Amino acid sequence: MSVSLLPRFPPSSSANVHRHTNLLTIHSSTATCLPQPPPLRRRRFLNRKLTHTVLLASSSTRCCSSPSMTSSTTSTSQLKDSLLYSRAYWISESVIAWNVDIGQGSCYLYASRAAGLLVTDDDEGIQGEDFKIELEEDRSGLSENVIKKFPHIQGYSAFKVPSGLDIKNILKCQLAVVSYNSDGRCSNATGLQLPGILDELFSYDGPLGAVYSEEDVSIYLWAPTAQVVRACIYNEAIGGVPLEIVELQEADGVWSVKGPKTWEGYYYVYEVVAFHPSTLRVEKCYATDPYARGLSPDGVRVLLVNLDSDALKPEGWNALADEKPDIYSFSDISIYELHIRDFSANDHTVNPDFRGCYPAFTLQILLTLKDSAGVRHLKKLSKAGLTHVHLLPTFQFGGVKDEKEKWKHLCITNLLDVKSSADFEMLEKFPPDSSEQQAQITAIKDDDGFNWGYNPVLWGVPKGSYASNPNGPCRTVEFRKMVQALNRLGLRVVLDVVYNHVHGSGPFNEDCPLDKIVPGYYLRRNTDGFIENSACENNTASEHYMVERLIIDDLLCWTVNYKVDGFRFDLMGHMMRSTMLKGKDTLRRLSKEKDGVDGSSIYLYGEGWDFGEVAKNGRGVNASQYNLFGTEIGSFNDRIRDAMLGGSPFGHPLQQGFVTGLLLQPNGHDHGSDANQWLMLAASTDYIQVGMAANLKNFRLTNTEGLEVKGSEILTYGGTPVAYAACPTETVNYVSAHDNETLFDIISMKTSMDISVDERCRLNHLATSIIALSQGVPFFHAGDDMLRSKSLDRDSYNSGDWFNRLDFTYNSNNWGVGLPPKEKNEWNWPLIKPRLANPAYKPEKSNILAAVDNFTDLLRIRYSSPLFRLTTANAIQERVRFHNNGTSWVPGVIVMSIEDGQEDDPRLSQLDPVYSFVVVIFNASPTYVSFKSQTLHARTLQLHPVQATSTDEIVKGSTYEASTGCFSVPARTTAVFVESR
Repeated sequence: MSVSLLPRFPPSSSANVHRHTNLLTIHSSTATCLPQPPPLRRRRFLNRKLTHTVLLASSSTRCCSSPSMTSSTTSTSQLKDSLLYSRAYWISESVIAWNVDIGQGSCYLYASRAAGLLVTDDDEGIQGEDFKIELEEDRSGLSENVIKKFPHIQGYSAFKVPSGLDIKNILKCQLAVVSYNSDGRCSNATGLQLPGILDELFSYDGPLGAVYSEEDVSIYLWAPTAQVVRACIYNEAIGGVPLEIVELQEADGVWSVKGPKTWEGYYYVYEVVAFHPSTLRVEKCYATDPYARGLSPDGVRVLLVNLDSDALKPEGWNALADEKPDIYSFSDISIYELHIRDFSANDHTVNPDFRGCYPAFTLQILLTLKDSAGVRHLKKLSKAGLTHVHLLPTFQFGGVKDEKEKWKHLCITNLLDVKSSADFEMLEKFPPDSSEQQAQITAIKDDDGFNWGYNPVLWGVPKGSYASNPNGPCRTVEFRKMVQALNRLGLRVVLDVVYNHVHGSGPFNEDCPLDKIVPGYYLRRNTDGFIENSACENNTASEHYMVERLIIDDLLCWTVNYKVDGFRFDLMGHMMRSTMLKGKDTLRRLSKEKDGVDGSSIYLYGEGWDFGEVAKNGRGVNASQYNLFGTEIGSFNDRIRDAMLGGSPFGHPLQQGFVTGLLLQPNGHDHGSDANQWLMLAASTDYIQVGMAANLKNFRLTNTEGLEVKGSEILTYGGTPVAYAACPTETVNYVSAHDNETLFDIISMKTSMDISVDERCRLNHLATSIIALSQGVPFFHAGDDMLRSKSLDRDSYNSGDWFNRLDFTYNSNNWGVGLPPKEKNEWNWPLIKPRLANPAYKPEKSNILAAVDNFTDLLRIRYSSPLFRLTTANAIQERVRFHNNGTSWVPGVIVMSIEDGQEDDPRLSQLDPVYSFVVVIFNASPTYVSFKSQTLHARTLQLHPVQATSTDEIVKGSTYEASTGCFSVPARTTAVFVESR
């Protein structure tokens, strides 16, 4: 049965529209980049004489902005501009695909090694070629294998490439295909996209990057379209002239050179000469190595660093795999999302030299025996049961200079140029709803030390700005010490990886090694040949073999060389499902004996949003939520988030949900009639209940209408199924993350302005409890356990330390520190201003301490029983029930039971030696609720010992009457009842 209870929400989309672009306007899960016209490109008219001389652009040539391709749906019939586009695809040795109908005409492939192709002014076609080759149309069209690999060009015409050509050398040229009418006049022309033929001829699994032996150092670069590759060797990180410039030799697209052992510790950059479709010229580019493992500040040069060197290993590093906290099942995982700079930038118990850096996780306070405030907090969470810390991007990213002395600050506090909290003293003098704070933060936002880091430059090297010294191997050693320290706190480490896009493109962008080395290969292009930008900017193409290989090699680098324990994939839906599966299988094969890590304990999860050019498998089967069914790879469950909070991050900010007062305590926003709100709240309840059952596609439950349905038969607005998972660890349940407002902020925005701050704090706890006590993997944003606020900033990716502050002393939650930055929030200021101005919205320290206690209580409850962490879909189906449904449905209440087996009952196995039955009641309503259930009467249920002894006096008022099966739970409270054996 397919159940759709009227449209209740705006389209559910959680595409990351954040950080560093304003090109995206997301309205639904199929949103794409706004179309942009193709940029003007530099053109150079060349001598038409046949030549094999390489035309070099001046090495000093620079553009004021990157001449990158940008997505465009605009076409032109003017032949003189036709080579600006790359609308044909060379997909194999024998086939070129092009969306033209030549009829009785003809088609030719043109090539110019010096990039001399020009469209004539008289419709005669192309001139300046070294040679041209006639192509024969294959009337049978493209094969099924081709369409499977390139689904976006099905229906294109197929043209046969003659055999016997020196294709490997032809691919180093500027290329174009040209069609002629039967009368010999040129009818169309375009450049070619080459990834298909490059994959067929040059897929490579040998060494790349630097390889070290006892006698020498070798470097390898995959660059099959390059005409010349050299390496410039330096003995210093910055400045100076090369010690030597060495020519690399090519073999099947791979360039290499062997150097002396003395190169180790030196720096290098590549000089690559290749044709660039973005400029229509052969360019000389200077690029870092995509396989770099060390860098100079800001990634200008690659450091030749051997990660296997004992000098770079902290004491006990080789034995770390045996020290890691135990994980028996991925269902045991709980995740705390944390930004490295947030963790300590505002922590005055940390040495000023290490605030915002890797060592803040490792060093005790000023060499005393005391832990920093942040470390004490992590210890508290670990002791309560938290298993994993998820670190926002830690690779080399753009937007923050590595050298701290280059950062801009609000002020200089003394003649020694020491920057501290005094920078913020003047901001603290402004009113809580002032626009002055954001104006001053915005003025330095691109030059300070803060950014989330979703601007990838090089994936395989730790970010230099987080190291105490960005030069040399310091960042490697400090990163390893950080991982080791977190493991010794009882916490495993997850890295946030961003393989879906890179920060730059084109031949002159300093943040762009990939597009300089093999232009047009690493970045996904549209059918006009312009770079897709739906993933923020410069989308990568994991459907290409060597892109996929780079991603998997990078995962291996972080796992083996840095011993991390998991990966969170940003915009994972923009990657191919096959890439994710290959990565998972590769990591699972790692062993402690051979590799020093247990690959079976590496957990993978990410954002499975399905939008942009990859939507609906537009570029192959992508790693979207629905496509990941059965893979054991987790994806974020936006359904439970939106149902709890109301609407979506892209809907009206006042739209309410289950937690924020929908129907039961309106906020004045027009949600329609009471009947419509009733239906909306009922649907929200169903979404949440399915999510609490790990969002399993085939989980059967009785919904709020009294119908028995599967999770996949409950539909979102737009008709897509709510549930999609095959097993519990394929669902990552969350209510907030770094994107969008913090949990406390969004509750403060959406709830009625008439309720007290104490009530908002209880709703914060209630929302967190739904995530903590659900099946699947719970995910928490750092600070939600402390009522964290960003002063209602919906996108704090570049909002500086001021708006992103965490206070592990629990003195402040950072509410009311000024209007959030104008760029992403101004349209919402009229709603934000009165809330920030109202002193009754600001929590007291007692509220923050209570939130911390309540959060640790939830963790202790989750880990008190395996019933909260069931490992299979069958176990969840057999044991989990929801009781508030059908005609007796009580709005604003969820009642969940989890049953364990008994020794004398073969129906269910016994999992928990302590508790045989659990009932959890979530009361989001503003009043005390009584709930009777005949199926839950005559049990020996008592309030969970953690809650019975907690500092929360309100929850202690929850009761159960066995004779009637009646539960009574206070307003805005989650009560857990257990039956002991």
